[in-house]
Amino acid sequence: MRPIRLPEPPTQTMGVPEIFAAGAYSVIRRAVVIGNGYPGSENQCVGLVRALGLSDKHVLYRVTRPRGGINEWLHWLPVSVHKKLEYVIRQIFGYSRLLSAARGEKPVCHPLENGGNVGLSSVLEADVRQIVTMARETYEKDGPLLVVASGRDTISIASSIKRLASDNVFVVQIQHPRVHLNRFDLVITPRHDYYPLTPEGQEKIPQFLRRWITPCEPPDGHVVLTTGALHQIDSAALRSAASAWHEEFAPLPKPLVVVNVGGPTGCCRYGSDLAKQLTAHLLNVLVSCGSIRISFSMRTPEKVSKIIIKELGNNPKVHIWDGEEPNPHLGHLAWADAFVVTADSISLISEACSTGKPVYVVGAERCTWKFTDFHKSLRERGVVRPFTGSEDMSDSWSYPPLNDTAEAASRVHEALAERGWKLRP
Repeated sequence: MRPIRLPEPPTQTMGVPEIFAAGAYSVIRRAVVIGNGYPGSENQCVGLVRALGLSDKHVLYRVTRPRGGINEWLHWLPVSVHKKLEYVIRQIFGYSRLLSAARGEKPVCHPLENGGNVGLSSVLEADVRQIVTMARETYEKDGPLLVVASGRDTISIASSIKRLASDNVFVVQIQHPRVHLNRFDLVITPRHDYYPLTPEGQEKIPQFLRRWITPCEPPDGHVVLTTGALHQIDSAALRSAASAWHEEFAPLPKPLVVVNVGGPTGCCRYGSDLAKQLTAHLLNVLVSCGSIRISFSMRTPEKVSKIIIKELGNNPKVHIWDGEEPNPHLGHLAWADAFVVTADSISLISEACSTGKPVYVVGAERCTWKFTDFHKSLRERGVVRPFTGSEDMSDSWSYPPLNDTAEAASRVHEALAERGWKLRP
């Protein structure tokens, strides 16, 4: 079997210091990451920043929404509108409690903010004016500012920063923003985001709705298309994780099969039926496994995890992570001989497929819309196989690992060069 060549981390090059070679104001030495509080989105930003060599020179800002109570029904609103409406609701409930107290009535608690009593002020908030001022005032000393954002709630923030400080920043938006792409310097998005423009996608959209389904136009020159999600996994990360988790994973019987269970999404719906299917298949392949490690995500429904724990929790070959720190995810990626992943999580599948090890997907037949396009592309590349329960898990197979993050970083370098800017060496 040919050895698997894993993605390498960025390497530094020797030569003339950039401040002399390219001019004082053309070298990017720092970055701002704008996240939405969801690990799947922020991990993509940090992964790109890491691949660009700025992992030790970035600051994380977050666009936060009010959570709890009625707020869970208001996430379809723009963030600014949601916050204003939440403020009005709080004022109304505050006035109601004041009247109730005057009447001697017992107040009723209405949880509206993050963490109940923890307000939005406890979170580092992404402020357009603050970031723009910082980019302008530090430009002469520190050079341009790289801004990397991901997630629907970050779109207005990132585009506003580019509009107000276009001479001082380079703005990268990860995932298709569903707005005019010229509001950003570069957009990095998976190919399946353009599924509505494919013949298969067009067939599923009624004619009168096609003009309203985004994206409406094919990608232009400043769109970078990836196969999956960006992440922080490369050969250096895997070597480090292999060393850190050696004591726990090295003694385990081989082959070690890692099972990652996500949770249902709008494009991949399932419940206890998939849990029963997964446990049945795992019991079928158990004879060819040395060890099985199972992890649930924050999105895994309790009814799914309960079925899996009930059926497999007492098996001596199976260990189920209890959710307590430290999280063994990186250790799993480094030490696993094969992966079984539920079809809903593009991030988990993308990370597993960056290792070059066998990846089996369960539940892809339940996926719809652009998720079907994602899974189809992976199968056609020979990167994943469906998990049927008839596999011999000791059989190994490989493929060229997905290298989306490094390839996207290379395109960022090219786009910066066209503008006359460079990243620090």
